Amino acid sequence: MNLKKYQTQIASSNSSSELETLRIKLLGRKGLINQLFSEIKNQQPDNRQQYGQKLNKLKSQLQNLIKKQALKIAKQNKVPKETKITNSIFALPKIGHLHPITTTENQINSLFKKLGFSIYDGPEIETDEFCFERLNLPKDHPARELQDSIFIKEPEILLRTQTSSVEARLLSQEKPPFKVAFPGKVYRNEKVNKSNHFTFNQYQAVVVGKNMTLKNLFGTMDLMFKTLYGPNVTVRYRPKYYPEVEPGVGLDMQCFNCKEKGCAICKGAGWVEMGGAGIIHPIVLQKANIDPKKWSGFAFGMGLDRWTMAKYNIKDIRTFSGGNLAYLPNK
Repeated sequence: MNLKKYQTQIASSNSSSELETLRIKLLGRKGLINQLFSEIKNQQPDNRQQYGQKLNKLKSQLQNLIKKQALKIAKQNKVPKETKITNSIFALPKIGHLHPITTTENQINSLFKKLGFSIYDGPEIETDEFCFERLNLPKDHPARELQDSIFIKEPEILLRTQTSSVEARLLSQEKPPFKVAFPGKVYRNEKVNKSNHFTFNQYQAVVVGKNMTLKNLFGTMDLMFKTLYGPNVTVRYRPKYYPEVEPGVGLDMQCFNCKEKGCAICKGAGWVEMGGAGIIHPIVLQKANIDPKKWSGFAFGMGLDRWTMAKYNIKDIRTFSGGNLAYLPNK
């Protein structure tokens, strides 16, 4: 796009109507800038972020030029003193920005694509089979009670309580070896407070191959922590039971709010649970017709909202869905 050409056209506009016609041509819903934004999907994955940043900068430059010219035209027009002109007549809408959770998700997606992962999606309305049964959670398993499910048609159709349901579908559809990541929204009938919500976002990944161990899992998780929070991030792994993995580990990070002093976010523990992980249970592989003697794998799932809170020092999870655009950080 020839910026100088449009700079000249904007500067030579002598009336508000002429300037508005040019604004619609450049910045309107079907304008040139939006046409260029629609080409992002055709860019190479590694170039999309840079392409988008350049377009945002170009859009901002054009908006500023048009606004300045509008003010210039208003001053040039001879208007009686008793007639007031407000700049709001010519003001343009503020430029929007990605939601912080989306920004974090995109950053993690970029990392995993570089590691050779595919990015998948799955249904939010799920069946009991894929949400529980195929993940080693039979109908009489006590761990089902911990997730406080929201059923659409009891007892078989529900809103997914975890993105592990996508893992169950992938295991039944894909032939190993494979590496897949899948972010998504989940739903639980939970009390809403500073650190919990009835609907939130998770980020899940699963790897199936030969001789997968906890060493592979920890190496992947360490890289993700350092990518998001820098090389000095403090994390810990502790044994924890999850039906779909064996062994299972909990993923904790030093509380970003109190630095282990204890607060409402970490509930006085000094650490915030960021997710769970482990080696895929042989029963889960068998249910997907994958031979556990030949193949092994690891999986992890994390609360994307909490990861974003830690990244941007947001102290209340309700901020993300509160609708206050002024309060959401522009990242």
